[in-house]
Amino acid sequence: MTKQEHQKKEESFMLRLATTIVDKRNLFFLIIILGLIFSLFSIQWIQVENDLAEYLPNTSSSRQGLDIMEEQFITFGTAQIVVANISLEKAEENKEKIEELDGVQSVVFDSSKDYYNRASALYEVTIDYSEKDNKCVEVLIEIENLLDGQDVYITTALGNSTSEIIDAEVKVIMAYAAIIVIVVLVLTSQTYAEIPVLLITFVVAMVLNMGTNFLMGKISFVSNSVTSILQLAMSLDYAVILCNRYKEEHEILPVREAVIVALSKAIPEISASSMTTIGGLAALMFMQFKIGPDMGINLIKAIVLALASVFILMPGLLVLFGPLMDKTKHKKLLPEIPFVGKFAYKTRFIIPPVFLIILIVAMFVSGKCPYAYGYGNLKTPKLNYVQEAENILKKNFKSNNMVALVVPRGDYKIEAKMLRELERYDEVDFTVGLSNVEAMDGYMLADKLNPREFSELADLDYEIAQMVYVAFAADREDYGKIVGGIENYGVPLMDMFLFVCEQVDNGMVSLDKEQEDMLVEAREQIQNGMLQLQGKEYGRVLVFLTIPVSGDSTYRFMDTIQEIAEKYYPGEKVYVVGNSTTEYDFQKSFSIDNTVVSIVTILIVLVVLLFTFTSVGMPILLILVIQGSIWLNFSIPAITGNEVFFMSYLVVSSIQMGANIDYAIVIASRYMELKNEKSKKEAIIETMNFAFPTIVISGSILAVSGTLIGFMTSEAAIVGIGQSLGRGTIISIILVMFVLPQILLLGADIVDKTSFKMPNVIQKKTGTGRVRVEGIVRGEVSGIVSGSMNAIVDGNVNVQLITGTVVEEGLDKNEEKSV
Repeated sequence: MTKQEHQKKEESFMLRLATTIVDKRNLFFLIIILGLIFSLFSIQWIQVENDLAEYLPNTSSSRQGLDIMEEQFITFGTAQIVVANISLEKAEENKEKIEELDGVQSVVFDSSKDYYNRASALYEVTIDYSEKDNKCVEVLIEIENLLDGQDVYITTALGNSTSEIIDAEVKVIMAYAAIIVIVVLVLTSQTYAEIPVLLITFVVAMVLNMGTNFLMGKISFVSNSVTSILQLAMSLDYAVILCNRYKEEHEILPVREAVIVALSKAIPEISASSMTTIGGLAALMFMQFKIGPDMGINLIKAIVLALASVFILMPGLLVLFGPLMDKTKHKKLLPEIPFVGKFAYKTRFIIPPVFLIILIVAMFVSGKCPYAYGYGNLKTPKLNYVQEAENILKKNFKSNNMVALVVPRGDYKIEAKMLRELERYDEVDFTVGLSNVEAMDGYMLADKLNPREFSELADLDYEIAQMVYVAFAADREDYGKIVGGIENYGVPLMDMFLFVCEQVDNGMVSLDKEQEDMLVEAREQIQNGMLQLQGKEYGRVLVFLTIPVSGDSTYRFMDTIQEIAEKYYPGEKVYVVGNSTTEYDFQKSFSIDNTVVSIVTILIVLVVLLFTFTSVGMPILLILVIQGSIWLNFSIPAITGNEVFFMSYLVVSSIQMGANIDYAIVIASRYMELKNEKSKKEAIIETMNFAFPTIVISGSILAVSGTLIGFMTSEAAIVGIGQSLGRGTIISIILVMFVLPQILLLGADIVDKTSFKMPNVIQKKTGTGRVRVEGIVRGEVSGIVSGSMNAIVDGNVNVQLITGTVVEEGLDKNEEKSV
């Protein structure tokens, strides 16, 4: 197949596809309406994950430890409840009332400063259900009702308070974003009726994206909150491109035909434009930290649905609103900016070297950006009620940093030795395990007692205790102990207590009322302890630390705990699990993810740009400008000393490189077209005038959306993404408008010298005599024409019309003239 035939086939396919979409618009309207109705229901099926620890790499120690704990242990629901402005007497009364509620396992409170300080009372409540059980929330609501009217602050991981807070905040952000989008569209539009076309196109894409989120199974709270806003910011220009194409074609074609031709041209143009954005987001999918794939997949899905809405829904809307768009034309509200092009030409020898120096400095400074791997040191512009409760707790009471140590189940003597060694460190406040939990009279739950020791402890007759021990040995089929002398048989206290309880329940042992009450209370405590600290294969001990959750010194001590545990359990798997270890694993994965995401993003964008410009030089120049904006973006927190949540850098750098580079592509493409037709000064002035509306629409919306997210939400991870994205987009716009033009003026020759040949589909052809012409052409034809035509002729036409029409464009578009 020749190049001309290939081009003709491709153009013919696009025209047929566009014609089908336009002519079948009512069918597509129906399908989309059904999809919207379905989405209104399916939105309710979305499951949101609020815990970032769930996205740790499967190979990380924390993730493996968390999986074992979830599988083998029960973690009861807990809550720390602070009641401020309360007397000690009233505080003690509250404790008694809370303890009486059904579902409350225990309440820890006393008159010490640890629990009563500055007229504030702290209650540490343990609920009788697993923290995964919804009944915990019901019990918590009962406690809130009980304390109604008092100054109450509750800190707990129970419930979905985080999702509810973020959802409420995002609705407000979306309202502000909608107003700003409308203002920007009015300023950049040429007709008022095109605004509802653009808004409907986007809203449909947003609803369909939200309605298909349930297909992901479970999505992170980050994706759930920011995807819709970022979808708007990153994809609205696709609809603008098609709308502008339509207005150009409509200058010479009727509405239907203009939409068809515009769509056939816009599909490849918009698809190519979206590739850099999708490529940048695809880089997130290479992260070990699984929040990257979560966000990458959700945002790519959002972009694809935005493209589908533009390609399938918007053409029908243009046909529908076309006549109204003709009637609502207005003057151009956005001024041209010739001064930017003039400034670029005058400073073309100054700005590039200055930018190069700034680029090198920013590269080194951004490398010192302080990253945070937890929320402890991060500040948000606003506080929600959960954060207010946490601040009240920190202000009045000592905060705890607890990690769980998961070790092989078995020898409690080894466990006890390990805990004693840990408690010798200043960083450890105290430890809790079955081997060091006191049952009564100085005996630990895991201590082995013989019949005499047990009889004295439980106030039983020695003979009865011996009989109980014989029954225990028989039950365990340990007959050697019965024959060899039961008086020396040592049984862990907790095992014997539970066995005695079973015998009492079965009527095999009779106890008086006082003994039975003591046994019931002991059984409940022992069972709860074993559920939390003893699994089928592993045991769990709790280590309470005196050091903060975050910080390099804390992370180093996590290694110390790991080394001590491995010393006592050589060759065995041990796991340290807690907020500190989660952050430590975040830090480890970030060092790898940072490199991977940066390299993959640049490679994907580089490949797209290579095929776009068929030059090695142009992609390098454009990537340097946007990478420079990334380095400058993260140099600011390095200078101010404000910590940035590590995830913000990974997400924002990918979006900046993938989306912001579109602004640079628009300018570079236009300039390369004009530089051979006009002088460099005229070419750059016209280029900037042409690109300004596109950058205003896409750039301002992305910058404003990011800024709104960064300053109107209270979730630290989302705040970091919003602030960094808003700041980074503004920097990108400044560099693209006031640095890139100068670089193009100086670097155009480099681009030309590093270009490589691609198949050239545009060729000049001449011929005399009988010549067959097939394809899309531009030029002059002198002679008799025989065949099918679909062309616009500037000049004289004298043909015999067999089928179709000949329309003089100078007349009304609906007036036809046969010649």
